[in-house]
Amino acid sequence: MRFRNSMLALGLLATSALAGCSTTSETPRTVAQAEAPVRIETAQIFTDSYGSITDAGYTLPAIPINRVKPQFVRQVVNYETNERPGTVIVNTRERHLYFILPGGRAMRYGIGVGKQGFAWSGTAYVAWKQEWPNWHPPKEMAVRKPDIARYVENGMGPGLSNPLGARAMYLFNEKGQDTLFRLHGTPEWASIGTAASSGCIRLMNQDVIDLYSRVRPGRNTKVVVIQ
Repeated sequence: MRFRNSMLALGLLATSALAGCSTTSETPRTVAQAEAPVRIETAQIFTDSYGSITDAGYTLPAIPINRVKPQFVRQVVNYETNERPGTVIVNTRERHLYFILPGGRAMRYGIGVGKQGFAWSGTAYVAWKQEWPNWHPPKEMAVRKPDIARYVENGMGPGLSNPLGARAMYLFNEKGQDTLFRLHGTPEWASIGTAASSGCIRLMNQDVIDLYSRVRPGRNTKVVVIQ
């Protein structure tokens, strides 16, 4: 899959009003274009990687992976791109996230993406990452969902019900500014493959733990989001 980089919109710069995987505006972002891959072949699939695990004192429940569509199960695929290994490519149309490996391959994960009006595209980098993060919803989200208003000031502590899940990776733009978008886990495994989140990219907790172990924060970890 080859990208027309000149067509990638730096839509992240326009997201200063976003926080906590939410947006205050429903104005559609500029859509970045990309060619669909000619062929994706699975080299290895990890259907046995979704059992219950204990991590940092939290016991994640097993995911009934037989109820997840096969295309959203973690797998190594053949993947042609000009991006170098270590790059993260998010294809919101496919509901897939690719972590580029050497040798024309990628680790592919199923994702949930933002609802219409919350979608975004562009380039960024992973500035930092956190295990079992706190969640701070923005005031704008609390207006839409009053039941979460109590978390605006002090946040929701880490745990199995935290919307950011077991891991979060924080995306900054080329100017070093926090875009307020995240790659993160979710306890809602059934939302993978859907447009259910409020803007951020969510993965099953077992998958986000795997991705987290591969990503090295810094400007060299490029993230490309396409639609």
